[in-house]
Amino acid sequence: MSRFIKIGEAAKILGVSVQTLRRWEETETIIPARKIRGTRYYDYNQLTGVKDRESELTIGYARVSSHDQKKDLERQKNVLSSYCAAKGWSFEIVSDLGSGMNYRKKGLKKLLDAILERKIKRLVLTHKDRLLRFGAELIFALCEVRQVEVVIINQGEESSFEEELAKDVLEIITVFSARLYGARSHKNKKLIEAAKILVENDE
Repeated sequence: MSRFIKIGEAAKILGVSVQTLRRWEETETIIPARKIRGTRYYDYNQLTGVKDRESELTIGYARVSSHDQKKDLERQKNVLSSYCAAKGWSFEIVSDLGSGMNYRKKGLKKLLDAILERKIKRLVLTHKDRLLRFGAELIFALCEVRQVEVVIINQGEESSFEEELAKDVLEIITVFSARLYGARSHKNKKLIEAAKILVENDE
């Protein structure tokens, strides 16, 4: 027998806000079973089933910094898909094309929402720095609080201080190059390319 509950109790069961449930209704993710005089009623059995499915979801996150790295982005996505499938996990791949210092990327926001709303069980990355260049540890700490397992496929050897510094400088150049390219200055483009070559040669 179905049991119907109001939106506040439904939100608590799913571990999300009332506003999130209303947004999910607009996108038809979860629709109230009934509406009586403007009050939403949800089927308790349906909600517990959704919670069980969502808690098992794995998100694989891929990112590259620039458009000329699109092939690498596809390679990351393929690696993540193959790895998750081999483990038998229910998964979704989320990707971004943008600087690792940009915190406003669409895919990153989707990932953070899923973590905060307790919608995923684990996060999978090909490499640690695919998440963010700076601030990744904060997201890993958030995952720990939300009991989200973090899996990094390629741990590899730790980069030296000089290698890490070179990568950070390249990331900074990438961010500012987008702004300078926008000015359509031939001189700016030459300066950026020269700076990139200099840093890469020093790695």
